[in-house]
Amino acid sequence: MASHLAVRPVYRAQLTSKPSNGHVNFIPQIRKIVFEYCEKWPTSENTRTFLANHLERYARTNPHVEFVVKQRNHHEPIVRGFYLNNNEKVICLKGYDLPVVQDKVQLLLDSSGAKMQSLKHRAIVSTTESSRGIWSGFHGKPFRI
Repeated sequence: MASHLAVRPVYRAQLTSKPSNGHVNFIPQIRKIVFEYCEKWPTSENTRTFLANHLERYARTNPHVEFVVKQRNHHEPIVRGFYLNNNEKVICLKGYDLPVVQDKVQLLLDSSGAKMQSLKHRAIVSTTESSRGIWSGFHGKPFRI
């Protein structure tokens, strides 16, 4: 007697992987933005205007980001960005005009949260070998004048 086991077919749509950044998927790296401002200080005036007039639009266009507004009396206004790699970026908004505040928030939204690296003395590292190989002055014919 042969036992017949029910075998379910595996369809291509069921073969999915975890989403990751690539040419098809994009996972934004920012997870939370916290605004901290003072209700009375004049340096927080444009930040308060941004929060009253523009924050809802940013929250609707970026549903993957948690927006938090905290009132900190007697402190300068700042905005903090928290990222998936557990890094945090802080930008002071003291005395900035409204378009600059919007630019700084957009900067946090577009940033990856990675630490800044100096490009001055970074060595160039290639994952593939050169097609011509390594050049040296000792290879080939000597130069004659």
